[in-house]
Amino acid sequence: MTEREWREASDLRTSRLGLAAVLATAAVLRFWGIGHGIPHAVEVDEPEIVERAFNMMRTGSLNPNQFFDYPTLYMYVQLVVSVVRFVTGALTGAWTSLAQATSPSFYLWGRAVTAAFGVATVLLVFRIGLRWGGRHALLAAGLLAVMPLHVRQSHYVLTDIPLTFFTTLALLASLVAHERARLGAFAIAGAAAGLAAATKYNGGIALLLPLLACWMTPAVRPSRLLCSLAAIGAAFVAFLIAAPYTLLDLPAFLDGFARLTAAYRHNPAPPEAGWMLYLKYLRGTLGWPALLLALSGFVLGVVRFVRGPGRVRWALLVVFCLVHFWTIARQNIVYGRYLLPMVPAVCVLAATAVVSGVSLLRRYEIPRAPRTALIAALTVAALLPPAIQAVRYDRMLVRRGTADMAYDWIREHLPANAAIVIESRGLILPRNVYKSRNVVQLRMEHYQNYVSGGIDYLIASSQSFGPYLYDTGPQRFPEEYAQYMHIFEQSRELARFTPSADVPGPELRIFQVRH
Repeated sequence: MTEREWREASDLRTSRLGLAAVLATAAVLRFWGIGHGIPHAVEVDEPEIVERAFNMMRTGSLNPNQFFDYPTLYMYVQLVVSVVRFVTGALTGAWTSLAQATSPSFYLWGRAVTAAFGVATVLLVFRIGLRWGGRHALLAAGLLAVMPLHVRQSHYVLTDIPLTFFTTLALLASLVAHERARLGAFAIAGAAAGLAAATKYNGGIALLLPLLACWMTPAVRPSRLLCSLAAIGAAFVAFLIAAPYTLLDLPAFLDGFARLTAAYRHNPAPPEAGWMLYLKYLRGTLGWPALLLALSGFVLGVVRFVRGPGRVRWALLVVFCLVHFWTIARQNIVYGRYLLPMVPAVCVLAATAVVSGVSLLRRYEIPRAPRTALIAALTVAALLPPAIQAVRYDRMLVRRGTADMAYDWIREHLPANAAIVIESRGLILPRNVYKSRNVVQLRMEHYQNYVSGGIDYLIASSQSFGPYLYDTGPQRFPEEYAQYMHIFEQSRELARFTPSADVPGPELRIFQVRH
């Protein structure tokens, strides 16, 4: 049986109207409430990118100043955004010099670019899905469009959504390279993988895609070896162009990279195995129906990988998901957003389970109408739970949260020029009003140092102290628990803002330092 016979004839006709609806849905969910929290309650890691891009614009230096937790590609993208934003502000009279511009004015534009990357990734998934059929493409793109995890992260200036875009681009380019079997196509796929690595280091896993496609493609010209070398070389060049200070400031990069990998190794192990936690994250963001469909699609992919037809395209999905999942599951630091690079492939697998899986029922002479009805039912079952969850998240996003309440309380009750130390970066105070600084954890400094250092107030966030104070934290981390309790007991608690079903955000506690 040929590969074409495995597709429904109607699947080969793409629907422009359907694609437009999917992209419109993706855009609405990602731009909805995109300005929330600016400037005082931005996402924890957003300043790492926005502030550095802003400083690059002001200083003219592209050096990340020894910050190598991330490569620099997305910082440079945000630098371009900052320049455009500044020029626009100058034309509209918002400022007349760089000295007048402040970084909070640049967050919204930066977030809009991240959201655009998210929508563009949905389009890439559609183009990938067309290798299986039109229905596959629309369902896969629709599933990513409403995926809560992808929707949420598309609201922030973080590296995960651009990383997912470039990884998905590498997957699409690898499929194209397999179809063309030419050196130039494999070089393009390798360059996409290099850009993924220049966005976030683990994006380098994407280089597996063009290499796997190369060695599984017959009649590659001029040869498999040369095409593989072209992919590797293009990835290396693209990475260095997008992250040049990896080489230009090699000692600082090596120090930073070693420090980063040490943090992943030495962080306390999670309470459950990493693979189990990530399966729970997938269940939470997909819902049971879509998760079961994705697992069914994975099984189908393994069968097609072994038996055909379409061994290469199935192999790219299955092997990449396996390798990426295995990589993140072995780390001690576990975040749901680390799943994102494999989520587009998961969406395609779920779509194949619905369309290709149901199409196999033709063997049992089941009429087309019942098969179509089953596809429609499974489509609704796959899309509805994540869509509801994504809408709920966006609605919660625009509500007044704990950070908003704490910010207003501080502005009303704390005097100007007060020295304040804030835990995490989920709350940012205006530097022209307060002498504030943000730290990772308050416990990292002894309470007496706050006293002798002239600190007036401390602001604790459950994003930092939560793992040590809640649930089994006191038993698992007795030293950290004792350090936090010493700080809390020595200080005077002035206010506490607790999240609820209607109030999003972490718990925030405001303490006065006793002098």
